Amino acid sequence: MKRFSEKYIITKEMQWEELGGGVSRKFLGYDNQIMMVKVKFEKGALGSPHQHFHTQATFCVSGKFEFEIDGVKKIVEAGDGVYIEPNLLHSAVCLEEGMLIDTFSPVREDFLTGGEVSYFGNK
Repeated sequence: MKRFSEKYIITKEMQWEELGGGVSRKFLGYDNQIMMVKVKFEKGALGSPHQHFHTQATFCVSGKFEFEIDGVKKIVEAGDGVYIEPNLLHSAVCLEEGMLIDTFSPVREDFLTGGEVSYFGNK
């Protein structure tokens, strides 16, 4: 498995990786310490409740999402950010088609192994 991304990631030259349930992604850069991922959501797409040991910071590029983190719900729109501490239960519902930039530390090894992403539900 490759341990780091290319130095330049030109997204228009990349195909979207379809994750199912109206969600797709492109990797924007990673190494052992950090990973950044562009995630596209169709309206109604669901990030089912899950938790992981990674720290996560998310920037909402477009659209509208209802996040729930540790039992607290908030509406997040373009320009807003989300911080998720390790091991907190969290989820999201896409209210208006949109795009998120997710950043994780350390790298999400599960994303790189090509295994199925289990927390995206059907629309």
